[in-house]
Amino acid sequence: MWTTIALAMTLAGTPGESGQLRLSNIRPTHGLLGSERPDSRLLPGDVFFVTFDIDGLKVDDSGAMLYTMSMEVRNNTTNKIEYKSEPQDLDMPAPLGGHSLPEYTLKVTVSDRGAKSKESKYFEKKFEVLPQTFGMIRLNIAYDKDGQVPAPYIGVAGQSFYVNFNAVNFERGGDNKDPNIQFEMRVLDERDKPTLDKPIAGSIVELPREFSFAPMQFWLPLNRAGKFTVKLKATDVIGKKTAELSFPITVYDSK
Repeated sequence: MWTTIALAMTLAGTPGESGQLRLSNIRPTHGLLGSERPDSRLLPGDVFFVTFDIDGLKVDDSGAMLYTMSMEVRNNTTNKIEYKSEPQDLDMPAPLGGHSLPEYTLKVTVSDRGAKSKESKYFEKKFEVLPQTFGMIRLNIAYDKDGQVPAPYIGVAGQSFYVNFNAVNFERGGDNKDPNIQFEMRVLDERDKPTLDKPIAGSIVELPREFSFAPMQFWLPLNRAGKFTVKLKATDVIGKKTAELSFPITVYDSK
């Protein structure tokens, strides 16, 4: 089993001279607008986002950048292509101008359709899908409670974010075969000191049997400016396992 693949893309949008097409700032992220992942190791069921900049695309007379992009995922063990998307013509307005760990390689190719030379660039990014074990996946920071409007990990004092994620590979017990998962969210300041004496807590003790994901949400009001680290902890009480996940967030003064 291997993870679902998703691709997030940002365009630098800077008109370039011939031969200046570049793919830069390539990094795996937590969600579409999320912070950079510390590594590229994922649990089954997670979504792999890769964010990158496309620099130097030519801008045509209509003020648009024309490019072509394709993607493939190759199993490094078998050298088999597990997923492939054929080249797609895209455009962007430019008003501002088992026993072994399954390892895969994501390859993204971008071609500048606006350049006479049809210049192409590509990058490759390796990632691993870990054995199934208790953990947290699909971290999503959103402006809305339904998690449909993703938020960057930068905010202004007075805003509120919702932290969404899922626990997976948990044990069930009792007559009803329910889980017992305890969650904590703790926020640390720039000195790594907790902002509250006690972490914010949550739990899931009832869940339909057909649910393999245990969704959890914490409300995160941004009440003051500063740089913080949000630490999430999940404990599978029945399975006697814990998992942790953290991400940075920066809050600016509203003045």
